[in-house]
Amino acid sequence: MSAPTEVEREWSRLSARMLLVHPVHEVLRQIPVLVGTVVLGSATGNPMYAVAVLVITVGIGLARWFTTSYRIGTGEVQLRKGILQRTVLSLPRNRIRSVSTDARLLHRLLGLTVVRVSTGQEARGDAAFALDAVQADEAPRLRAVLLAESLATDVEQADTTGRLLAHWQPSWLRYSPLSFTGLAMIAAAIGLAYQVGAGAALQDSRIEQSGAAVADRLGVAVTVAAATAVVLLASVVLSVLQSLLSYANLDLRRDADVLHLKHGLLRVREHTFDMRRLRGGTLREPLLVRLFGGARLDAVMTGVEGAGEASMLLPPCPKATAETVLTDLIARPDAVSGELRRHGPAATRRRWTRALALPAVAAVVLLIAAVPTWAWVAWTLLTVCCALLAFDRSRSLGHRVGGGWLVARTGSLQRRRDCVAAPGIIGWTVRQTLMQRRAGVATLIAATAAGVKHYQVIDVPADIAWTIAAQASPWVAGSKWAADLP
Repeated sequence: MSAPTEVEREWSRLSARMLLVHPVHEVLRQIPVLVGTVVLGSATGNPMYAVAVLVITVGIGLARWFTTSYRIGTGEVQLRKGILQRTVLSLPRNRIRSVSTDARLLHRLLGLTVVRVSTGQEARGDAAFALDAVQADEAPRLRAVLLAESLATDVEQADTTGRLLAHWQPSWLRYSPLSFTGLAMIAAAIGLAYQVGAGAALQDSRIEQSGAAVADRLGVAVTVAAATAVVLLASVVLSVLQSLLSYANLDLRRDADVLHLKHGLLRVREHTFDMRRLRGGTLREPLLVRLFGGARLDAVMTGVEGAGEASMLLPPCPKATAETVLTDLIARPDAVSGELRRHGPAATRRRWTRALALPAVAAVVLLIAAVPTWAWVAWTLLTVCCALLAFDRSRSLGHRVGGGWLVARTGSLQRRRDCVAAPGIIGWTVRQTLMQRRAGVATLIAATAAGVKHYQVIDVPADIAWTIAAQASPWVAGSKWAADLP
């Protein structure tokens, strides 16, 4: 692709349509302040406080467009912004690792999108490089220019072509209620309501008196059960709705060295990844999702944050789908679904000892306190749950090394299977706590520039820890202490 033209090297403004968007977003961000000024105006009898704050907020939104510009040069891309304090962000083009787009509903109605540029370093707030916003039909060309020259042609083609690896299915929604997303949203809504004074407004109101009367008629147990059922039902509805809005229409496509992810119903997000930076993947299986045969797939990739939305390739979906996609990406089915080597009886004993420690301490307390029968019933249930947890954790623990790949699986409530390319491992650490030394096990840590930066093989027999490292990384076997390896 040819070098940027002289026009591209000049400072350019964002789309003028943002004059319709920035004021709206600014008002939404300042809702708590606006609500506070409305309350202040009502208390003082002067409603002009709210009007003045609203005018200032809209003015700030309009000023953002006039004070923001960007420039793409031959070696770097720059973003200039700020109203009172001017800031210039500059990124070397050869350090750009990924380019993503994000279009909220209002952006989509106006044919706009937000282009975010990442170098792999965590950047938030004013430090984030985001062009908010450019015309949607300009985004593919801009993405191609921003990414490495060798990928530019592939990026342009990947927007419309490429081999489809996975497509969102409505059946994936069945995994949504198995997370705590809905409960978190309810808790956040309650906290926001109390911040704006809803709690004080309900105190001694007719709603509170009616609720207290209903609770008196039904009894405490029935009221608590009914409230719990309502909260759980609301949580399920919110979780499904959030998953539908976030991941509907998901398409994961691959075209040569480009991986393109697009998802969202009202707010459409697109991520473009350089496959040459892929170092593996992580299958995440939370307990409830795993019980229903589901899993989530994250990328282990340099320049991409190793956890959260940035690294997600597939949301909770059938495990077979996640495994098929990961197998396609790394071309090693044995690493994705092959048998793992167990860590031996010492690691198993540690799982059981740690899981049953709490029931053992609770049993001593109950014996000393002489508690009623129902407390022992609760202790029995706790002991059974801890035993099941220990059994599942010991069964999950394992590793595999060979063929240029390191595979490690661990966890029960949050089980994960990490598949990491051995050539991408840049360092090894063997760590032992006091209790691990007594048990003869160790934690082997592989350091890499990709994903979460370090991947652990937990409680392997201490006498084979460095042997595993040497099998994965030949340069370990050639080190000065290679003679000490079993």
